[in-house]
Amino acid sequence: MLSAPRALITGASRGVGLAVAEELVHRGYAVVLNYAHDETAATHAVERLRQADGDVAAARADVTDERDVARLVAEVLARGPIDLLVNNVGDFLFKPFLETTATEWDGILRSNLTSAALCCRAVLPHMRARASGRIVNVASMNAGVLRAKPNTLPYAIAKAGVVLLTKTLASTEGPFGIRVNAVSPGFVESGDYPPENAARQIPLGRVACASEIAKAVAFLASDDASYVTGAVLDVHGGAFL
Repeated sequence: MLSAPRALITGASRGVGLAVAEELVHRGYAVVLNYAHDETAATHAVERLRQADGDVAAARADVTDERDVARLVAEVLARGPIDLLVNNVGDFLFKPFLETTATEWDGILRSNLTSAALCCRAVLPHMRARASGRIVNVASMNAGVLRAKPNTLPYAIAKAGVVLLTKTLASTEGPFGIRVNAVSPGFVESGDYPPENAARQIPLGRVACASEIAKAVAFLASDDASYVTGAVLDVHGGAFL
């Protein structure tokens, strides 16, 4: 009997990360939920998914720290191969550039971009050795389009970096049988920044459910996307076209 594919999802104790975990469990994955601080939320998430007969575990790690990432990946590999990495973790900041401190700037870049780079770098040697693997990075709405971002500059730079990371790794890792793609969500109900007038900016007239982002992640990870790599899938209801 074939073993279930295994997924490591960062920032998965709530919001989009948890929705991705739910979708993957539904599709037969064994899932490891990474979290940094909220053990209570992670425990509840694991219990909730296990009620659906999911093979689920939680693993605490600060994915902005290289040594902690190495420990996390080793811990997951002790359970079995990592077939899928979903880089979802990332803090948000809404503040004008001149009011943003150096600490805040660094924190946003490390949370969103450095974390993804560190996790990819830790997982890729194992995927290369197996000549198989999938990585899905969570960027943000229109992250691949360079536009002025007066109040979200460090976040926008970090997510644009996630897009470039995605395309670069798709190029270098394709020969090893590894697909790397990104999902760029728009406003999400569970997000940290759902402005009151968001729906007015969206042709579909509403913000997304976290489950809709999760389905996009699951698609890019699936065999239905077997010839898709280096793609950035916008899931934003048509916002800011």
